[in-house]
Amino acid sequence: MKLLKATYLFVLAVVLVSCGTSRRINGDGTIDERLTAKQLIKESARQEAKFKTLQAKVKIDITQDGKEQGYSVTLRMERNKTIWISATLGLARAMITPDRVQFYDKINNQYFDGDYSLLSDLLGIELNFKQVQSLLIGEPLFNLKDAEYTISNNETSYILTPKTEDPLLELFLLFNPSHFKMDSQQLAQPLKKRFLEMDYTNYQAIENEVLPQTLKIIAVEENEELNIALEYKSLSINEDLRFPFNIPSGFEEITLDDAK
Repeated sequence: MKLLKATYLFVLAVVLVSCGTSRRINGDGTIDERLTAKQLIKESARQEAKFKTLQAKVKIDITQDGKEQGYSVTLRMERNKTIWISATLGLARAMITPDRVQFYDKINNQYFDGDYSLLSDLLGIELNFKQVQSLLIGEPLFNLKDAEYTISNNETSYILTPKTEDPLLELFLLFNPSHFKMDSQQLAQPLKKRFLEMDYTNYQAIENEVLPQTLKIIAVEENEELNIALEYKSLSINEDLRFPFNIPSGFEEITLDDAK
């Protein structure tokens, strides 16, 4: 799938990023040269999110072909159950659950109601709810206990790479030494000329939780590049939230073939 034709679906499906007082974290921890890969994986698991619900206002800037567009959306999340997003005035709305992906667009009178095939086809990797949630809250996209990793570091981050190289998928995971959340996740598919990078440039502390404050996504396919910058304008957790979602009647259904 060409990125140019998939931008609309990419934005709705991937930028579902997630008032309360927050404290910015600069990520100025010190690298421990003695840390092993197993210890890093253990520390990362200890820092997994424990919130019940999350709500945020998110500013989104999308750049492609030299053109930039800005949006503001509301995100609500019930951890491990629901990811919900609503654009201004409810003109577009999406809801993701562990077994279903849904969204509708009132501007074009279209909707999608299906499984994760659309997201998986778009990004070129098999996706599930847990992976989408992890991407949004700064946690590893993959279960690190499923493979063995080699640890290294640069001046600011620990780096994990799989011990066994996969010619179809290259993976680089960069961890912040201050709180062991992600600094960057980078996936490359050389044969398909695809590259996906997610950079978590700032974090914030909310009630003992460490959550992203800014996130940049770079998606490249052949000669096409899509850049998405996300800023969490406000963030609160563990409040009672509603997730209203109802596809309007008369809308045209979007299929996988339509998105290609």
